[in-house]
Parts: sequence; C-alpha cells; structure tokens
Amino acid sequence: MNIWTKVGQLPQAIKQYLVVTASYWAFTLTDGALRMLVLLHFHQLGYSPLELASLFIFYEVFGVITNLVGGWLGAKIGLNKTMNIGLFLQVIALLMLTLPLEYLTIMWVMFAQALSGIAKDLNKMSAKSSIKSLVPNDQQGRLFHWVALLTGSKNALKGIGFFCGAFLLSTIGFRLTLGVMALCLAVVAMFSYFLLNKDIGKAKNKIKFKTIFSKDASINYLSAARLTLFAARDVWFVVALPVYLSSELSWSFHAIGLFMAVWIILYGVVQVNTPKISSLFFKNSTLTQNNQQAAVKSRVNSVIVWGTILSFICLLIPISLNMIINEQIVIVVGLLSFGFVFAINSSLHSYLIVACAQEDGVSLDVGFYYMANALGRLLGTVLSGWIYQLFGFDFCLLFSALLAGFSVFFIRKLA
Repeated sequence: MNIWTKVGQLPQAIKQYLVVTASYWAFTLTDGALRMLVLLHFHQLGYSPLELASLFIFYEVFGVITNLVGGWLGAKIGLNKTMNIGLFLQVIALLMLTLPLEYLTIMWVMFAQALSGIAKDLNKMSAKSSIKSLVPNDQQGRLFHWVALLTGSKNALKGIGFFCGAFLLSTIGFRLTLGVMALCLAVVAMFSYFLLNKDIGKAKNKIKFKTIFSKDASINYLSAARLTLFAARDVWFVVALPVYLSSELSWSFHAIGLFMAVWIILYGVVQVNTPKISSLFFKNSTLTQNNQQAAVKSRVNSVIVWGTILSFICLLIPISLNMIINEQIVIVVGLLSFGFVFAINSSLHSYLIVACAQEDGVSLDVGFYYMANALGRLLGTVLSGWIYQLFGFDFCLLFSALLAGFSVFFIRKLA
C-alpha cells in the first residue's frame, strides 16, 4: 500500500488538517526566508539600521489590522478563502521585490512588507481557526496536540526559513530566490484551493462587522494576556538583545543571526512537545481530559505556574549579569531558559483561545486574539528600542518581568 492510498483512507478531518498544516508550513518557510533576505540584502546595499527597521514597520502594523478584520472576513466567506488569499498575497509580495534595484525604494519595499504582513496573519488566523472546526468539543486532548503541533512547527520552520533565505541569497541571489519561492508558494496555493473544504469555518449565522470586537470576557482576558506575554518577549528580544550582543559582548552579525535562528527552532520544538512536557510537570492536570470545561481549567492553572516562572527568569537574568558571572554564559543560559518556558506558555495560550472560541464564526474570536498578539509584538518592539536607549539592557528585562506578571494577572481571571 503506497502513501497516497494510506492518505486517501484517513478520516476527512485529518486530511483537512494535513492540507491546512502543509499550507501553513509552506507559507512559514517563505515568511522566514523573506525576512532574512530583505534584512541581509538591503544591509549589503548600505541601508542604515533605522532604514532597515523601517522596512518592517508596516509588516507589524498591518498585522494588527488584519487580525482584527480578518476574523470577521473568515467567518463571512470561509477560512479556506482567507487562507488562500493569504497565500496569493504572499506570492504578490515576493514578486514585487523581484523588480530591478532602481525600483526598490524604501516605500516600495515597505508596501511589499505590508502585503506580506497581511498575508501572514490571514494565513495564521485561518490555520488556527480551522482546527476548531475540525475537532469535536469532546476531543480536547486531540485539539491540544493539534494546536501544539501547528504552533510549534511554525516557529521551527521559521528558523529554518532564516537559514534558507541566507543560503539562497549567497548562492543564487536575491531576485532568483524570490522568484523560486513565489512559484513554489503559488503551487501550494492551488493545491490548497482545490483540496480544502469550501465551507470550513464559515459562520452559519449572518456576521455583522461590529462583532470584530469581542464581547466575551474570557476572550478579552485571554487577548490581554497574549498582548502582555508577547510584549514581554519582544521588549528585550527584538532590538535590545541583538544590539547588546553586538555592542557589549562583541558578537559578530553572523553569530547573532545563527544563535537567534537556532533559538527559534528550539523554541518551536518545545511548543510541539508542550503536551508531553506539561503532563510530566502536572501529572494530575487532566491534559488528556476531553471535557472542555475541565480541560480549559487545567491549562489555565498550568499557564499561571509557567507564567510566574517566566517572570522570575526575567528578574534573575539582570541580577546574574550584575554579579561576578560570565555575561555570555548568563545570556545564553538565560535566553534558552526564557525560550523554553515562553514556548510552553505560548502553546498553552494558543490552545486556550481555540478551545474557548465560539464554534460558529470561530475566526472572529481567534482573529481578535491574534490582533492582540500583533499589538503586543508592536508594543514590545517599540519599547525595546526606547527602554534600551534610555535605560539599558537590564531595564528591558525588568520591564519584561513586569509584563509577564501582567499576563499571569489576566489569565488568573479565567481560573
């Protein structure tokens, strides 16, 4: 029996999950590769750090808008359509950057990055929301594992995308790399278009635009927790950490890029294995519980514990840096510890939003939630540069601990 025969015999829900996951993986590879391609290529062209940072502003800003509006759009027209719109927009963004160098102005590249940001969040929102539609409410254990696999594999593949982008840039060049990625992603989009269920995630009732703002208290608390959680990461990870490694520890750009790419890959691996890790630490936490209410309560309690640990790690790193301890060891061990605990938190959060979202029009709640996620990234990025410039690296970590504490505070509202 060949592999295609085996796939054909799988239940319909699993086949749909495989299509969603494959589409999400393909997109994530191009997203990571594109980030590295743009960063390295325009750095080679002599762009200043401020100009390089400006290229990605629209990417984050439009992520906030897309998640907010995209959830409503997914509920109205179906998640298969929003996922494929995301894939095709990424193809357009890639092709926009294949123009001759004289046309690649800062505004043109920013606009291409804006399209890529819209594409990324449409694709992510659609992928996460569709799982809710594929898994019955009485199979919460399976839902947790599927969400963890999708979330973790995305981050691992994004790290691999960093490597692929840098490697292809040095071997076949900027424009050809973009063309190859656009072609491959277009093929994936065509397969996704024909294989995905046309009504997946489409709301049965009429969806009004004003419903993009959640009225569910649990969704609002989860969204606030997600915002502060990702702001806690990016307030020291996005700008402050690379600058600190370069200016204070004299790391080369290649070493910084390699370390952060490996960190993202390991971060994704931990996310994939969060169900196993959590069951080891919380043996009585009903992680395989299929009753939705009991399963959600169990994960909320786990998040409170892991979130508290995350806050303490952020406090321990600056304390250790000010002691007679090798700074490089502190940063490496501290970042790996932070990544391990943060990955578990993030994966548990991702399960909670999918589990708590309303089944009819699920993308509305998921879209609102990931809008908060994007806003947290944007807030963390801005604060990272501002706090580091005014107060230094230690204060970025102290602020990270404060934000992680706020995340726990909001999650406790669900306990």
